[in-house]
Amino acid sequence: MATETEYEEDKAIKALNKAELMERGLNINKAKPRENRNSRGGRKNNRF
Repeated sequence: MATETEYEEDKAIKALNKAELMERGLNINKAKPRENRNSRGGRKNNRF
């Protein structure tokens, strides 16, 4: 069963999806949890 918050999320997504902003169409999706990524390579610190 959907909670009130999920219902509100779906309602907002439906209202904003395909809407235009500055002559461009919006594509609205639900946020997904960020995947855990290992940092490989690159700099070890912020020094230059």
